[in-house]
Amino acid sequence: MANQQISQVTPGENELVAVRVIEAPRETIFRAWTDPELLAAWWGPRGFTNTFSAFDPRPGGIWEFVMHGPNGADYPNTNEFVEITSPERIVLKHVVAPVFRLTAVFEDLGGRTGMIFRQQFETAAVFEQVKNYAGPGNEENLDKLAEVVAKLV
Repeated sequence: MANQQISQVTPGENELVAVRVIEAPRETIFRAWTDPELLAAWWGPRGFTNTFSAFDPRPGGIWEFVMHGPNGADYPNTNEFVEITSPERIVLKHVVAPVFRLTAVFEDLGGRTGMIFRQQFETAAVFEQVKNYAGPGNEENLDKLAEVVAKLV
């Protein structure tokens, strides 16, 4: 997949898609997704922090955590890893409301990484409920990822 093709990714039904080229090698991006300390540093929109209680990045493994909002609210999350293909792809299922499948694909662009972040919601009703905050939240999430990996390269 060439860089030009990355920018032409279109969402499927009930799906949000974010596309990025990040100035870091693919292995570094993959590590930021699979190292719990790095992941906790960037996961979630700006102002959110995370406390992980379980993190087992392998098919069938569970990732449980609480996102702490800037307003003091806590948001419990549970994900099950569906696929881990180092350093190319991670698929997980968010098994608590809102239910969705997240697929992250990482393409080697010669020292940079093309990333496609697909979030497909279980139903149209859930998608309509969350799309206005989840889309911008995903973009902030990926901004934070780029900032964290910039410190690693």
